[in-house]
Amino acid sequence: PSTVIDINQATKDELMALPGIGEAMAERIIMYREEKGKFTTFDDLLNVRGIGKKKLEQMSPYIKVN
Repeated sequence: PSTVIDINQATKDELMALPGIGEAMAERIIMYREEKGKFTTFDDLLNVRGIGKKKLEQMSPYIKVN
């Protein structure tokens, strides 16, 4: 992505622009957000099935948590 996105506001398309995030992963992030509420830290993303430390490291330069 050309800008940093807010992981709590990002659309499916915006999430899919992140490194290592495909359609299914973007949907899981949105589902998690809808079921559990907003992400408060980057580490909360580790609770989404399929996101591990390595994937989180790839994404972290392009996301913020508000």
